[in-house]
Amino acid sequence: MTRPPKLNIHPLIQRLKWVADPVGYMETAAQQHPDIFAAEVIGFGDQFIFVNHPQGIQQLLTQDRQQFFASGKENAILKPLLGEYSIVMLEGNPHRKRRKLLLPPFHGERMQAYGKLIWNLTDKIFAQLPINQTFTARKITQEISLQVILEAVYGLYEDEKSQKLKYLLTKVTDVFSSPLSSALLFFDWLQKDLGAWSPWGNFLRQQQEIDSLIYGEITERRAKGYENRNDILSLMMSARDESGDPMSDRELRDELMTLMFAGHETTATAMAWALYWIHRLPEVRQKLVAEIDSLGSNPEPMAIAKLPYLTAVCQETLRIYPVAMLTFPRVVTEPIELLGYQLEPGMIAMGCIYLAHQREDIYSNHHQFKPERFLEKQYSQYEFLPFGGGARRCIGEALAQLEMKLVLANILSNYELTLVSQSPEKPHRRGVTLAPTGGVKMLLKAKRTLSTVAEKPNQTILTN
Repeated sequence: MTRPPKLNIHPLIQRLKWVADPVGYMETAAQQHPDIFAAEVIGFGDQFIFVNHPQGIQQLLTQDRQQFFASGKENAILKPLLGEYSIVMLEGNPHRKRRKLLLPPFHGERMQAYGKLIWNLTDKIFAQLPINQTFTARKITQEISLQVILEAVYGLYEDEKSQKLKYLLTKVTDVFSSPLSSALLFFDWLQKDLGAWSPWGNFLRQQQEIDSLIYGEITERRAKGYENRNDILSLMMSARDESGDPMSDRELRDELMTLMFAGHETTATAMAWALYWIHRLPEVRQKLVAEIDSLGSNPEPMAIAKLPYLTAVCQETLRIYPVAMLTFPRVVTEPIELLGYQLEPGMIAMGCIYLAHQREDIYSNHHQFKPERFLEKQYSQYEFLPFGGGARRCIGEALAQLEMKLVLANILSNYELTLVSQSPEKPHRRGVTLAPTGGVKMLLKAKRTLSTVAEKPNQTILTN
């Protein structure tokens, strides 16, 4: 039995292509080997396996902890951003314990409170945009998602501390906003502190300022008490593991950074992509607005979250250009056959989310944005997996989906927008994610006021 096939591309070219043009790299690879291939993209040689077929992805995720081990060490590329005590870096029993501690704030009654927060913040931030002026959707959605994180996770509101942290978090995430600057994460030799003027030195100094604010907030809460607060930081500080021990300050800091990057960066990008597709395809926007309007002028957030076409639009957005391109890496622990190929211990396998979402045998006309496909068919969790899968599935999935739906519904209910350019928006690397190259330039044409829905359910009044 043979090992997974290699690409007919020099290893150095593969690494450079993966960083500079990940979509081009993956699509070229799929033309050679559509189901599985050995990639040489992060220095692991032919032991780094991309799995693109749902059957292989299912085996990879369901045999987790048996033939495959989710090793946090393979996420070392994210250590400078998240820290060594992040849930992303943990493995085995420590990971299971941490996941158990972090899951409760992202489910149940908390979603109701988050829904109102998201709706109100979208109202506030969008109301500041002038009529007949262009804006970059990715910047606005980032502002919304970051403020959601600051209030829901950190419990910080519109005070000086909040604004400073917001400014620093925006700066540090923008460090990796392009493929060129993202290379800092992929090549160790670029991670040199040559002073504040150097890219890596600038990044480290911004991290230090953020750390100072976070540790200061934790210290202040321990002194003043946090038991009556319901933000996620306070809930994490109150949580105890099976031995009755709380999380350390360093652990709290690393989880806060993880929630910020995983929860604010990715959601902001997904919402910008959705705004692009909705306004690029008039028929999609028309159907979506009609569905949202059917709920009336003051819909309940959880009612919005259940709208089927809105859900389908969000799903198709996450399918066509998934923000996360790969699942959590798994290390092969014993010899195993996968899709007819032999994997040996020590090999590293990952489900390729992007290529799984682009399979023509699963998604016909896969390059076409077609929300209806999610109304016509229910895809398995190994065919559609924008939040990963298995024991490492994203813990913030429910909050991310809720935020995406409510922000889009709020904007479409209250504003008439248009794309500044009809040129296709292309995906490019932003850190370890896929984001729109131009950020989606838009024009705010008019405010939109819903008429009496009971009498004229689909009519609106536009105001300048």
